[in-house]
Amino acid sequence: MNDFLKGSNVYLIGMMGAGKTTVGKLLAAQLGYRFMDTDAVIEQVTGLPIAELFAQSGEEAFRQMESQVLAELCAYTRLTIATGGGIVLKRENWGYLRHGIVVWLDVPVEQLQTRLQADTTRPLLQDADPATKLQALLEQRQPLYAQADVHIRYDVAETSEEVAKRAIEQIKQALKPSV
Repeated sequence: MNDFLKGSNVYLIGMMGAGKTTVGKLLAAQLGYRFMDTDAVIEQVTGLPIAELFAQSGEEAFRQMESQVLAELCAYTRLTIATGGGIVLKRENWGYLRHGIVVWLDVPVEQLQTRLQADTTRPLLQDADPATKLQALLEQRQPLYAQADVHIRYDVAETSEEVAKRAIEQIKQALKPSV
């Protein structure tokens, strides 16, 4: 594949359950890139699942670690990186994300609820009303997600492979110089 990205990293942002890891692995394969997941790196470094890390250290400590991991990953090239849903909350992280192409996987909250209803590993959803919590998180983060270079709206009829292909096409469009 021609290197239209010139080695630039691709950062996937979006809500938990949006498919950043699934689509990210497919994108990496299609681009000939390596795949990294910031949550998986944090788990590897700390030896703890994210939920346990949250419980022991709190969200602020987790967000700080997330920023450190992002800072280290952005020093590399030819990576497709799935980020945590809240990575957009810290302004300093945008400095790192801007080193590459930022792709927002935008999935409606109803679809996120369906995908996440059986998932007990999400610390921010350990709430009496996870649906309302998910909606509130999305409303808080949406203006930040909207700063992405590429916006991929979820289509229920698409497979993850089709989403990855569409992402590549939209990245190519975003990189074309405007005349």
